[in-house]
Amino acid sequence: MSTALLFSGQGSQYAGMGKALYDADPAAYDEIFGTAEEVLGFDLKKLMFEGTAEELSETCNSQPAIFTMSLMCAKKFTDEGGEFTAVAGHSLGEYAALVLSGAVDLRTGYTLIKHRAACMDKAAKKNGGSMSAVLGLSADVIEAVCEEVRNDGDYVVPVNYNTKVQTVIAGSDAGVAKAAELLKAKGAKRTVPLAVAAAFHSDFMKEAAAEFAELIKDIPINAPEKAFYSNVTGGKLTDFSDIHDIMARHICSPVRFTSELAAMQSAGIDRFVECGPGKALTGMVKKSLDDVTAEAVDA
Repeated sequence: MSTALLFSGQGSQYAGMGKALYDADPAAYDEIFGTAEEVLGFDLKKLMFEGTAEELSETCNSQPAIFTMSLMCAKKFTDEGGEFTAVAGHSLGEYAALVLSGAVDLRTGYTLIKHRAACMDKAAKKNGGSMSAVLGLSADVIEAVCEEVRNDGDYVVPVNYNTKVQTVIAGSDAGVAKAAELLKAKGAKRTVPLAVAAAFHSDFMKEAAAEFAELIKDIPINAPEKAFYSNVTGGKLTDFSDIHDIMARHICSPVRFTSELAAMQSAGIDRFVECGPGKALTGMVKKSLDDVTAEAVDA
C-alpha cells in the first residue's frame, strides 16, 4: 500500500485546535510551537488553544494555525510509525506539504506562511469578494456559467475543483450571487456561501501574489524528497526550478484537487491520510476515487 499525506486549507480551523494533541505529549510539539513563536512574533499556542472562532478566522491567524495543526498531526502519524511516499495540500495545505516533503525546513515553512498570510490578509481587506460552493453540477457547466456572468460584466471564476460534483466559485459579491442563481436554474443541488474574508484563488488576490513573490524570491526551497503534487499543475511537480513563481501564482490560481487525486491514484497511491483540522479532504477522496482508503489524523 502506497500512502500520501494530505493537508487541508483555510476554513478548516476551529477553536481549541491542537490542544488535545499537545496535552497528550507536550514535548513532542515544543519545537513546532517554539519555532512558530520565534518567526511569527506572537504566542500561536495560546491563540489556537484559547482563541475564539472569530479570532481564528482572520487570515493572518488561520493560516499559521492550520499549518501548525497539520504539522502536529503529521508528526503524530510518523511518530506512531506511519510512512508515506507522497504529499499534497489543498491551497494553504501545500505549505505543510512542502515541509513534510523535505523541500523546506520548519523555520522556512513558518517564514513562508508569515509572508503569505500577511499578503493575503492585506489583499482581502482591500478587495473583499465572496466564495460559494456549488454542489451537484459538473465543472464544465460551472465554468460555462461563470464565463457567461463575466461576459455580462461581473467577475466570477471557479477556484476550487474539489470533487466531480463540488466546485467552489469566487469573485465579486454580485458576480458570485448572479452565478449562484444561474447555477441553481441549471440544476445545482445547492450553492453554499463560504464564511471567508475574500475571493481567494481569484484575480482579487493578484496583488497578494505579486507582493508575496517579491518577499520570497531569495528564500531557499529545495527539490522535495517525497513526491509533491501541485494545485497549480494538478499533478506531480517534477521541476522545482521555478517553484517560487509557482507558489506566487498559486495564490490567484485555481486549486485543481480532483486532478491531483487522479494523478496520485494513477501513480499507485491507494491510501490517503489527512493531517490537520477536520476531515474535509477525507470526504473529497471518498467521493472522488474508488478502490482507495482514506482516513484523518485529528484531535
